[in-house]
Amino acid sequence: MRIKWTTLAGIVGLIVASVTVPVSGHHAFSAEFDANKPITLTGTIVKMEWVNPHTWLHIEVKRSDGKVESWMIEGGPPTTLLRRGLTKASLRVGAEVNVTGFLAKAGGTKANGRDISFKDGQKLFLGSSGTGAPYDPERQKKH
Repeated sequence: MRIKWTTLAGIVGLIVASVTVPVSGHHAFSAEFDANKPITLTGTIVKMEWVNPHTWLHIEVKRSDGKVESWMIEGGPPTTLLRRGLTKASLRVGAEVNVTGFLAKAGGTKANGRDISFKDGQKLFLGSSGTGAPYDPERQKKH
């Protein structure tokens, strides 16, 4: 009888612990970014973070007044980007890129990336699929 109560208490404890632990990291596009605020940035890669659940591309963008802004661009998961052809070699520090995406609702220099283009004309999808980001009918025609 004692073993049954101990087992039952252990199971209940695990259930309670799993329910009360907050889920961290992942979020829907609309929770943090504004689909009505598209942005295009041209800059130089200063850092690329290949971390889950989202990658982070850090670029420096030179404004029209000559000042340099540091931008954080959220991308899709590392494994997804690798499957699309983005690698550590293609996203090297110092590379010049164009990034299209959507501004963060909080403003500042943070955005969600949609596409990334390179000097050689190569263009790849940087974003996360199925997160609520705006639908791109042109992309759907190609795939």
